Amino acid sequence: MSLVSRHLARHAAGRVAAAAAKAAPVLTLESLDPEYAALLEVLGADLHTLHNIQSIERKIEAKRGMIERYKDWVDGALRAGADGKAAQDDIVAAMLIWSLDIQDWTYALQIGAHVLAHGVSLDRFVKRTAGTVIAEEVADASIKDIDAVDHGTLVATEILTAEQDMPDEVRAKLMRAIGCKLAAEAEAFDPEGDSAPAGGKPAIMEAALKALRRAVTLDDKVGVKKDIEKLERELKKLAPPT
Repeated sequence: MSLVSRHLARHAAGRVAAAAAKAAPVLTLESLDPEYAALLEVLGADLHTLHNIQSIERKIEAKRGMIERYKDWVDGALRAGADGKAAQDDIVAAMLIWSLDIQDWTYALQIGAHVLAHGVSLDRFVKRTAGTVIAEEVADASIKDIDAVDHGTLVATEILTAEQDMPDEVRAKLMRAIGCKLAAEAEAFDPEGDSAPAGGKPAIMEAALKALRRAVTLDDKVGVKKDIEKLERELKKLAPPT
């Protein structure tokens, strides 16, 4: 995932000032500065450090430590957003991307909800829209490792990005991730479990099929046709005799 240019700190404060001047109600530049400007300097230094790390694994570990110094700012921005006050904020945008990178899904979706609600741009970081980034990063992580993302996070991501415009291929990946997660849950289904849904294993399998069929509708090359065939065969075996 691409990061901001090394000139971020120099240019971002001016962009936030312009946003603050045009939008209403907003956080004023006076309330954002000097702490915001200082944090941009820190962010610029952190990005330079990350740029010099070649290992993706080491970059992610570095971000886990770095992200802590921005949390107070981000939490304040989220509280202000809840009160209807928000401005373009490159620190919030950066932390959305970093929280996705380190797979802190709860924090990522909290920031993501703010970013989508207030139109915070990620343009200085990536060329994709925020909705696309959120959906694709969560989906890719789940497809790569089915245990990396829990079912609740996948559903929350689907709901959060439902009205966002994005390539069909990206939404197809999210539906694939949801369908495959449900299929895995059906495979491990315990009918005696406290959380067993009404309808039991067949209900979970039907939900998985629905998600996977939706994925194919969006992108017939999404790679789930064999999963669909397997689920259909297993459902036939579970069907009561006629």
